[in-house]
Amino acid sequence: MHCDRTILSMCLLAALPLSAQTGAAGGEWRTYGGDLGNTRYSPLDQINATNFNHLQIVWSFKTGNFGPEPEYRFESTPLMANGVLYTTAGSRRAVVALDAETGELLWMHAEHEGARGTAAPRRLSGHGLAYWTDGKAERILYITPGYRLIALDAKTGIPIPTFGEEGVVDLRLDDDQEMDLVTADIGLHSTPIVAGNTVIVGAAHRSGEQPRSKTNVKGYVRGFDVKTGKRLWIFHTIPRQGEFGYDTWEKGSAEYTGNTGVWAQISVDEELGMAYLPVESPTQDSYGGDRPGSALFAESLVAVDLKTGQRKWHYQLVHHGLWDFDIPCAPVLVNITVDGKPVKALAQATKQSILYVLNRVTGEPVWPFVERPVPQGDVPGEWYSPTQPIPTKPPFYDLNGSTLDDLIDFTPELKAQAIKLVSRYKLGPVFTPPLVSKVDGTLGTLIVGYPNGGTNWAGGSFDPQTHIYYVFSQRVAGSLGLVPPEAGESDVPYYVGTIHENGHAFHRLTIQGLPLVKPPYGRISAINLDAGEIVWQVPHGETPDEIRNSPALKGLNIPRTGRPGIIGVLTTKTLVIAGEGGVFTNAAGQKGALLRAYDKATGKDAGAVYMPSGQTGSPMTYMLHGKQYIVLAIGGQGYPGELLAFSLGD
Repeated sequence: MHCDRTILSMCLLAALPLSAQTGAAGGEWRTYGGDLGNTRYSPLDQINATNFNHLQIVWSFKTGNFGPEPEYRFESTPLMANGVLYTTAGSRRAVVALDAETGELLWMHAEHEGARGTAAPRRLSGHGLAYWTDGKAERILYITPGYRLIALDAKTGIPIPTFGEEGVVDLRLDDDQEMDLVTADIGLHSTPIVAGNTVIVGAAHRSGEQPRSKTNVKGYVRGFDVKTGKRLWIFHTIPRQGEFGYDTWEKGSAEYTGNTGVWAQISVDEELGMAYLPVESPTQDSYGGDRPGSALFAESLVAVDLKTGQRKWHYQLVHHGLWDFDIPCAPVLVNITVDGKPVKALAQATKQSILYVLNRVTGEPVWPFVERPVPQGDVPGEWYSPTQPIPTKPPFYDLNGSTLDDLIDFTPELKAQAIKLVSRYKLGPVFTPPLVSKVDGTLGTLIVGYPNGGTNWAGGSFDPQTHIYYVFSQRVAGSLGLVPPEAGESDVPYYVGTIHENGHAFHRLTIQGLPLVKPPYGRISAINLDAGEIVWQVPHGETPDEIRNSPALKGLNIPRTGRPGIIGVLTTKTLVIAGEGGVFTNAAGQKGALLRAYDKATGKDAGAVYMPSGQTGSPMTYMLHGKQYIVLAIGGQGYPGELLAFSLGD
């Protein structure tokens, strides 16, 4: 960790800004996480435990025709300002404006990017868009699949002619590197973030499990003028020669290694004048022999100056990552009280179900992080970090690594089958490294939480009144093995795969069709950030049909198991609200999912209402004409993406 303790203060602009600590202000929802600190909190309380079960779907918006084919993974979180709801939608990432009371379509905008859109590494509707106003003009900003930043008039949907080139900034230009404008492996599915007159844009790439090459485009982060589109600054997430951190990429690997972008949401503290960047992994998720060294700023939190992009501090959460433990979601900015003293902090949830809590002014851990020795591997050519930073508080909020105690144990027979199955795999604590998969030996390293959680891009929520942080996590087991690529597939010596007699196979593991690990398969944790302690945990999601109907479990009383997924939570004055991932069959024989509410103090059920499919985007809430609404995206196999708006009856 390195700190520059000279902190520049910045006056808040009176016309717009949402504080990082107030939650969504004025009954609206003007930025992805509710406020610039991504607290996903609203103080609204018209909808509460006494009436949640009486919520009705007051309007819905289907997205199936917004693009050449339907989208089933609709991940947008809408925004609401001045009575208008804005969202991306459909497989072409159209932008639509809806009447927030009725769902009526007001306008739409779509870009037809041809071959550039088809080749994009991050397609579909993405996570949403951004809103800006100076009190007079209003703009919507979003990033196309082909990696172009578009500015639209929020009232009409027409591009702003004075922004960039007729409303467009080509993000594959002016990026301090050369790349093909059509086929380059760079894009973004998260939203830009607007703070004051600066719009900040990250970068994302194709999945890194089986890269085509050790060489790739670098995922730099840039700030632009929200009025003109002019580039204001750039932060090199892989340092260039002469920059701080360059020497942490050994053997010159900083020159050709790519990725290391910020594909998650970015957070901003306008009062401190800082933006907080959660940086992902370098090229090659699980083999690092071509990129030896600790590799700053990969898998690091980096605080930069909002106006200049200059690094203020950084903390690397994973040294030389080999587990796809890139930082997947926004750091949530939290004001807490520790040992009687106020602390401006941030809370970073992770795929490994570790919550890292740092002072957001200095970058120092709020509670000590201990550099603990971790298991070392024997993959030819690999470079291993001897230690990894482990927080002393809070405790892990879900499983990671693997032990025999984590395995399915509904019956002794199932447990015995699970033990036999995992005898072909290496078990160990978090940060046990991958190994070369061998058909007559060990197939891979078994990891609970690999490859998509604990917590993924949806992140957590924070209550600024009680200082409790709420986060969903999923519990799945995967095998992380390495195999040589087939001839002509890649120039890397190894990439992710599990070898069997009939070739390579994927890494999901089951016992008689049941999950290898014991439940809960998905749960919500409440963590007191003043004390660094878990307050409560509850399974989230009804028990899946394959468990209820399993012949191996016939006659057993299985408590609610929760369900896996990537689930964002919403916190209000009294409730924690989240939809379920996927669907189940209810007592009436109807398939669907539930939008659930919990008492935020205790975790006890506070209500549930039916949805025709599972949650795919995070819920948001707003108040309009005296009525509170909850809106979220749903979708799934055979069910194209749809927005549902819930409210109480008249």
